[in-house]
Amino acid sequence: MLHKVELPYTRFLSPDGQLLGELPAWADDFNLLTRLYRQMVLTRLFDQKAVALQRTGRIGTYAPTLGQEAIGVAVGSVMHADDVLVPYYRDTAVQLMRGVRMEEILLYWGGDERGSDFAEPAVAEDFPICVPIATQALHACGVASAFKIRGEHRVAVTTCGDGATSKGDFLEALNVAGAWQLPVVFVVNNNQWAISVPRRIQCGAPTLAQKAIGAGFHGEQVDGNDLLAVYDRVQAALERARHGKGPVLLECLSYRLGDHTTADDATRYRPAEEVRHAWLEEPVKRLQRFMVGQGVWDEGREQALISECQDRVQRAVDNFEAAGIQAPESILDHVYATWPDALAEQRDWLLERAARRAGGPGHE
Repeated sequence: MLHKVELPYTRFLSPDGQLLGELPAWADDFNLLTRLYRQMVLTRLFDQKAVALQRTGRIGTYAPTLGQEAIGVAVGSVMHADDVLVPYYRDTAVQLMRGVRMEEILLYWGGDERGSDFAEPAVAEDFPICVPIATQALHACGVASAFKIRGEHRVAVTTCGDGATSKGDFLEALNVAGAWQLPVVFVVNNNQWAISVPRRIQCGAPTLAQKAIGAGFHGEQVDGNDLLAVYDRVQAALERARHGKGPVLLECLSYRLGDHTTADDATRYRPAEEVRHAWLEEPVKRLQRFMVGQGVWDEGREQALISECQDRVQRAVDNFEAAGIQAPESILDHVYATWPDALAEQRDWLLERAARRAGGPGHE
């Protein structure tokens, strides 16, 4: 017989932006809320442009963040500068909050190594985007182990989708995090679909957060469409880990409104009615309605913000396209500190082939 596990679940705002209870004290800072809302809008407009760039062949496959902006903005806003982000491929919002430039994100999805060479010193120790599923969770435990050994009050924050929680790497990471009581926070973006596999048939547990229980540490759920709730619980999780009280698994319940990536067509496996209902609960409009109700936002501010964000995105696109094409051999530059003699022939072959292609069809 299965035992029911009761876990904390946090939500402050209803889908229509109405208060459901008392807000934490920090939420009275409407300058902060405005800054976070502006960042959510910027993320969404950048996301739209990135998808358009992929559709026109200017970058490669891209993973949209549509409908999941609150999670990333909240995580990025409460992390300390000396914490380390170990992201997955749907973390545009977190990276932008941390200081990664939009053009760097475009370079990454364009297959350019310079996209992971962050110019902002504050994110120099953040890891690059991880596309393999769940491997980043173990990397984060390694980072957190270093923090604990050094006696540093820093936290490793790693993110993943609901699908990654079914991988052995994820479960191994939970195990070592709990056994060693590491300063690491696992943020699970439960957007209900692991590519074409729905959450309901992916895992038999009532929640993903309770996977932390077997590893011996705290897990909880939060409404991932409610920025106020995510901000509050991520902040608490970081402070818990930072002060030696062990890891936290935070399951953020959201919905992937777009395709899994630009190589996917979600209309082939998701009911249209389900998606329509999810749009009624999305995070950007929810926070906007709350701010309008509080008298701190209006249509004029909204249109000015959209114009400003579109200008910023376009400047980033211009910078990305002005970066030029990276030399083909750059794909090898960060594999070894010194290139092994045994692989010299392969490097020479790549250089020769690249030179022939640069010479045009007649040189192939």
